[in-house]
Amino acid sequence: MESLTRDHFFNGKIVLNQPASGYRFSIDAVILSHLACPAPGETVLDLGTGCGVIPVMLAFRHPEIRVIGVEIQPSLSRLARRNVADNCLSDRVQIVDKDIGKLLLADIGGPVDWVVTNPPYRKRGSGRINTDSQRAVARHEIKTDLDTVLRTARRMLRKSGRFSIIYPSVRSIDLLTAMRSTGIEPKYLTMIHAKPAFPARLVLVTGIKGGRPGLDVGPPLCLYHEDGTYTRALESMFSGLTD
Repeated sequence: MESLTRDHFFNGKIVLNQPASGYRFSIDAVILSHLACPAPGETVLDLGTGCGVIPVMLAFRHPEIRVIGVEIQPSLSRLARRNVADNCLSDRVQIVDKDIGKLLLADIGGPVDWVVTNPPYRKRGSGRINTDSQRAVARHEIKTDLDTVLRTARRMLRKSGRFSIIYPSVRSIDLLTAMRSTGIEPKYLTMIHAKPAFPARLVLVTGIKGGRPGLDVGPPLCLYHEDGTYTRALESMFSGLTD
């Protein structure tokens, strides 16, 4: 049986089971689940949900939404369902076992209002592939790639639906170009820095299906002060507070 850890977040209000070794979610998922702000009554789709951290955090923060997580790795989808159940969210969060590229509208009950994703960052063949299969699939474009994620998002979104992705800043041009060519127009961009004096490591982009051209660049998001302590923004993310 796989060894798990049981970690508490949001001041102990939610619990997340994760593999003790293997894929463990990163702060990227926490940031994305905080910066995506669906309206009451909306449905959110998380592509590549892993152990279900984004659906659980989104559903906790927004009690009037429905969330669907899609995961190709059976060991992680089982864990995602456990996390959903342990947090008493089974009435609003659904986990679907499916290859993202083969996902159908029938699998999720029709078009959604918002798609979020924290996809594999590294191109296949770039860098060393982790020997742990869960980590390898989560970090490298082995089972899916950016183009597949974007095409699937467009198919799953309703007209004028929103799409949010967190991605390495070094691949920003690849991301923005691919979004526009897929029919998801980039509308809002936030650069994410570890510390104020450090170059951005990540970028979060929100686009609209069929949106008009025009990109707003928001203020940078810094996660740590120079002394290594959390910024107020990061503290609010771990507390579970909404803006």
